[in-house]
Amino acid sequence: MNEVTEALLARVRAARAGLAAAVSAADAYAVAVAEDELDDAIRLARRHGLDVEATRADEG
Repeated sequence: MNEVTEALLARVRAARAGLAAAVSAADAYAVAVAEDELDDAIRLARRHGLDVEATRADEG
């Protein structure tokens, strides 16, 4: 795995964690920001041909 791939997948994982934290905190603004970050991270990862669903299995 190259550095770009690792960085993109790390961004997806971090965005998912940020979204989970925002939801847990019941912070509507933080949830909206985190959802946007996750959407952007997934879009970039997919543009580079990465399977972002596979990262979910690694998070559990």
